[in-house]
Amino acid sequence: MSSLNQEWESFKTPPTKELSPVPKVGDKAPVHPNLTLPSDKPTVIVFLRHCGCPFAEKTFQNMTSLSVQHKEVHFVAVSHSSAEATERWVVQVGGNWEVEVAVDLERELYAQWGLGVSSTWHVLSPLTLYKTLQLGKAEGIWNRPTESGTRWQTSGAFAVTPAGDVAWAKVAASADDLPDLDAALASLGVKVKPKPPPAPRTEGFL
Repeated sequence: MSSLNQEWESFKTPPTKELSPVPKVGDKAPVHPNLTLPSDKPTVIVFLRHCGCPFAEKTFQNMTSLSVQHKEVHFVAVSHSSAEATERWVVQVGGNWEVEVAVDLERELYAQWGLGVSSTWHVLSPLTLYKTLQLGKAEGIWNRPTESGTRWQTSGAFAVTPAGDVAWAKVAASADDLPDLDAALASLGVKVKPKPPPAPRTEGFL
């Protein structure tokens, strides 16, 4: 369980890492022993903010849904929270299904892919706080306790071909900026399956 001290720690600015440039479309994907990409299928990689963030939860749930629909694609979620905190969080948000979860406690992978520390405005702008409230009201996804990790880590997502070329890249412009995973799949030539229609409303005004 998260303590007040752990929550406070998550607001402290983390040590600065030396960042590599963000990989652009057409670049070779960075190579790291802690993140092995398959050569027989394309990969979608998502670097999460931190375990406990509602926008990380929404993104992860989007990934797990797509991972079941598109088993021809390798999905990876990278967390910089501890292995123990990440495992508990994954269970709380519904499981990882076909998504590989990689733990990058020292944020080496984040830095290698050009994802550094964000600004106060990135995390706490009025629009971001408003969207946090809207996500909670609309989908019941609220902040969970932050056992490990920093709220200042920038998130991002990438699509990589089996040959190791970056086909799509997205660095979050703000904490609430969710990656368009359908666009990531489309960049890999994957036809996105249509989403089922929303469930009919049974209460309130129609």
